[in-house]
Amino acid sequence: MTRILGLDPGTAITGYGIVEPRGDGSYRAVAYGALRTPAGWPLPRRLLALYTQLQAVLAEHRPQAVAVESLFVQRNLRSALSVGQARGVLLLAAAQADLPVAEYTPTAVKQALTGYGGADKQQMQRMVQMLLGLEQRPRPDDVADALAVALCHAQHLAWTRHLPPQEGRA
Repeated sequence: MTRILGLDPGTAITGYGIVEPRGDGSYRAVAYGALRTPAGWPLPRRLLALYTQLQAVLAEHRPQAVAVESLFVQRNLRSALSVGQARGVLLLAAAQADLPVAEYTPTAVKQALTGYGGADKQQMQRMVQMLLGLEQRPRPDDVADALAVALCHAQHLAWTRHLPPQEGRA
């Protein structure tokens, strides 16, 4: 059983969600929440706080894999740069824990969960809620997105287990 940590990177809020498959093809949410940093802190201190908080999540829940939403081009270059730096810190923590990391675009996550790469936030949140049997939609949006990334990777792993081995690969 592979326990997967999904991450939706951000400097102020990084959503995280840990899922694991059940034997019947469904999934359960092990834990989810948000890593937060105060807006007034300088960026290096915020990055250290994210790193430290993620290390605590990794130590407590011991996932076997990490899935991260890949960076997409944003209109605000400054925001994109800080999100990229947050991603780097999260990837570092995963690498130090010797965990395999998969990256998925927002479109790939939407496609995996809803069957439509252009699904909106509400559709995604409803699917996360339904697939995990949650009473309420996870909040804030970053947490729902992190759970969606984890579910996307769980489905990817399930699909690839059923593929025949490929010959001729070095």
